[in-house]
Amino acid sequence: MAQVTLRINGFAYTVGCGDGEESHLQQMAAEVDQRIDSIKALGSQSGEARLLVLAALLLADELHDLRLASAAAAPPAPAAGAALAARLGRLAERAEELAHTLDRG
Repeated sequence: MAQVTLRINGFAYTVGCGDGEESHLQQMAAEVDQRIDSIKALGSQSGEARLLVLAALLLADELHDLRLASAAAAPPAPAAGAALAARLGRLAERAEELAHTLDRG
């Protein structure tokens, strides 16, 4: 297991991660640090714990919005998929009937 030291809001945090995941973890820490910077830019100079909680809430809000967008763009429900499959099956049968009729002709 690898260990990486992350800097968030000027503080160092050493955390463990899977080998090869260090860069990804550093990118995620940069995302958190960016949210903290945006909170501080609004004039909030609260304690470290409060800044981390507010950053976590911002990230959770973004995740919530992404999940809503993803659900809206989700594929049709299984019932709709079953109806589509049945219709395609009927169309395939009809195409086979036509092909068979043309072969006889």
